[in-house]
Amino acid sequence: MSSPTWIKTTLGEACTLRGGTAFPPDLQGQPTGDCPFIKVSDFELPGNSYRIHSANNWISIEDAATLGSAPHPRGATVFAKIGIALLSNRRRLLARETLIDNNLMSATVRGSVNQEFLFYFLRTLDFARYAAGSAIPYLRASDLSAIAFEIPSPDEQRAIASVLSALDDKIEHNGRAAKVLERLAQAIFRAWFMDFEPVKAKAAGATSFPSMAQNVFDALPIRFVASDIGPVPEGWEVKALANIASFLNGLALQKYPPRNDAEDLRVIKIAELRKGSADGADLANSDVPAEYVIGDRDLLFSWSGTLEAEFWFGGKGALNQHLFKVMSSEVPSWFCLLWIRQHLPWFRAIAASKATTMGHINRSHLQEAQLVVPPAPVLGQADQVVGPLYDLHAQLMIESRKLTSTRDYLLPKLLSGELRIQPMALKEAKRQ
Repeated sequence: MSSPTWIKTTLGEACTLRGGTAFPPDLQGQPTGDCPFIKVSDFELPGNSYRIHSANNWISIEDAATLGSAPHPRGATVFAKIGIALLSNRRRLLARETLIDNNLMSATVRGSVNQEFLFYFLRTLDFARYAAGSAIPYLRASDLSAIAFEIPSPDEQRAIASVLSALDDKIEHNGRAAKVLERLAQAIFRAWFMDFEPVKAKAAGATSFPSMAQNVFDALPIRFVASDIGPVPEGWEVKALANIASFLNGLALQKYPPRNDAEDLRVIKIAELRKGSADGADLANSDVPAEYVIGDRDLLFSWSGTLEAEFWFGGKGALNQHLFKVMSSEVPSWFCLLWIRQHLPWFRAIAASKATTMGHINRSHLQEAQLVVPPAPVLGQADQVVGPLYDLHAQLMIESRKLTSTRDYLLPKLLSGELRIQPMALKEAKRQ
């Protein structure tokens, strides 16, 4: 459904499609340089969910010149062109001139086509429909160029892009703000519970400590005692990770086949935890026991494969095997999260050593992982400081999920003409 005023065109007429460049191994691994050189994996870096801002690899102007390929321009849309990655339908805009790996392709607009409108149109396409190859799917520029579609006037393109990009900008902003809040929380956690800065300050003669109530500061010890994890403040306990929280292992959810009704639950696996979303996840029926149903703000820890610990903000779902739901009545959930993350390098090393099986840890490792727990007044004071940071973090993440749902609802309707932007909005978009 579109307007009679929309013009028929093809993707080849609307944009230039260009593949990437082979990335020589000797140029990889440079964290700084003049030009980013991205791979598919860079799509998942923090802050790259909409526009590509950061990269794992950078190269110099001199090295770029030896490759015989110009960078792809700012505003181009990039996407995977080969293998499983192309089936994920991930699209990104380039925030600056960028070199791209030869497993990627870019689309650069021509003429009066709005670059963000093209980006959103490409997001409506299921590239699997256009892929050649049976064993390893791949995209050819010639096949994509033949895709026919209709395009509105430049004003309406701009207005459509303005609506959708405003949502994506807000989602991107929320993500950046959430990361800042996490870094701040982690810094406070490290200062109080790993570096023991309040105790050291009091021992050095300080009479107060920022963000700590005076009565709590006055009750701090001034001595350290030996422990299995090194010197800890006198009166603070060393405990095992397994002893401050319960770790509920998920279920083999194929035993709960979906009924394809409104009560089915998304199955939350390691892949869903990594991307922070249940979109496209398998389904299980609602007979899943209540304790295995998860929701926003539950703490999940993948103990197998890719070991990660994250708060979940993808909505209601069912806990799959290889994931723990971590719960505690003794300490705040953020305290559990940050201590698990402190032990992740060790856990990952254990998992990597299991060469003959899928890398994992077991419950004995949770018992071996030790940490320090302060007296209740100190922990309560920390919760008053760190807790609100995670509360705001949760609000941002849940809002982003709702904005994503709104954007995904509007996207096909706006791009097909089923939903039109009103003339007043068009004029406002043109003034911008």
